[in-house]
Amino acid sequence: MQGLSFEQGPIRPPSEARSLLLRVTRGCSWNQCLFCSVYKDQKFERRSVDEVRADIDTVCEIIREVKSVSWQMGLSGSVNAPVANRFLEKPHVDYSAKSVVVWLYYGTNAVFLQDANNLILQTDDLVQMLEYLNEKVSGISRITTYSRSNTAARKSLDDLKRIRAAGLNRVHIGLESASDRVLKFMKKGVNAAAHIKAGRNIVEAGMELSEYYMPGLGGRALWREHTLETARVVNAIDPHFIRLRTLHVAKTLPLHRWLEAGTFELRSPDEVVEEIRLFIESLEGIHSRVVSDHIGNMIQDVEGKLPEDKDKMLDALDRYLRLGREERLHYQVGRIMGLYNGVPDMGHPARQRQVEEAVGELKTRFGGGLEQALVQLHDQVMR
Repeated sequence: MQGLSFEQGPIRPPSEARSLLLRVTRGCSWNQCLFCSVYKDQKFERRSVDEVRADIDTVCEIIREVKSVSWQMGLSGSVNAPVANRFLEKPHVDYSAKSVVVWLYYGTNAVFLQDANNLILQTDDLVQMLEYLNEKVSGISRITTYSRSNTAARKSLDDLKRIRAAGLNRVHIGLESASDRVLKFMKKGVNAAAHIKAGRNIVEAGMELSEYYMPGLGGRALWREHTLETARVVNAIDPHFIRLRTLHVAKTLPLHRWLEAGTFELRSPDEVVEEIRLFIESLEGIHSRVVSDHIGNMIQDVEGKLPEDKDKMLDALDRYLRLGREERLHYQVGRIMGLYNGVPDMGHPARQRQVEEAVGELKTRFGGGLEQALVQLHDQVMR
């Protein structure tokens, strides 16, 4: 496998952690959002059909080598830990090749197309890429990509149906907010009407749709409008998934300049939890699955299917809001440490002891200023 490698982009959704990653564009075609820094130093480029086909051929060669070793070990082509480790432990094997080994080990049969807005490709090109992928790699059950709402709104329904028929069956869209004022301030390059059109187009084309909501993006000035307008638009779309991605303003973000200037004010963690509660409470008449699958979310057990799990999700938020101030700070430390996903985890004795020790150390180090310590800890986790 030495010398085998193919191109991969910088990110993928948490839900695609065990997917095969194939890059079909480079960077972001818009790249102006104030709350994102992922592609700011990269020029947007469309990869050619030939480039992507060559990468797929490389993936196939890696698969053949791995399965050959499996057959030699008497495992009939299956990839277990001993087979995978034959390749993962070799320093000269490229990272992209190792990612294929891991994909084979987990056996998800899922593929994620990188980077940020692949529906911007010419439909014929994207269809050729998808068809070649399905032709060359057997057993694929899901192919997913990111898209911008503006792009999906402008794509014809016939084109989207062709893309679906070629194998793309899930799209992730960064809705983030549906307040036109928030979208304009954040330089999102879309409005609420386009969000709705894009979402409905994708659903009508037969694809699964994940919409991302970003609690906190309205700041102090527009938080209520941000929350209620986003809920209204999500209700109009009825996506398959609603994924929570709480705003975190790292120093690398363009938004950080507005934060320092006082033009944008952050909501506190407690206020953001209240905001999420209002959002969940305002979701009506839809059948989406709410997912809190990101490390930056305060309450990760806010998950479930609408409408049947709505009360359960509200209860998860209310459990936190009923805590006293010290209990909330204790929970926040445990959440940042990865020990708590929801308030019930505070009842786990071993985890509770670990968090209490950490709280004591932080209070000593920061002279009792636990809130500031939490800000710095969160910054470190989100880097």
